Amino acid sequence: MENEKNKLADGEELHHRFGNHLRRLRTAQQLTQEQLAERSGLSVDAIRRIERGAFSPSLETLAKLTEGLDVSLKTLFQTFEREKSDRVAEICDFLSNRSGRDVQLVWRVVRAMFEER
Repeated sequence: MENEKNKLADGEELHHRFGNHLRRLRTAQQLTQEQLAERSGLSVDAIRRIERGAFSPSLETLAKLTEGLDVSLKTLFQTFEREKSDRVAEICDFLSNRSGRDVQLVWRVVRAMFEER
């Protein structure tokens, strides 16, 4: 019986940790809950419930959240496990939606920035 309670508590802790993680990702992009809901095709109530840890998102909901946050599922979970944002993964996600020409431009700018040092 005690083991069952611990499993339940661990599951609730995971929901709260993921909710906090989602909130951090959202606020890092300066998005309101309403804006994330609109961008992801979810209700504001769903966003609020996930952030509070009161709702465990399905795979479909996670996919919608990644669209709204403009990150990959890989980045979503990598940053969740580390409890901090991985800027390199975020940059890769951002660039993955850009044209080859845009990526080349970014590469030239980044390279030039560090060659001047």
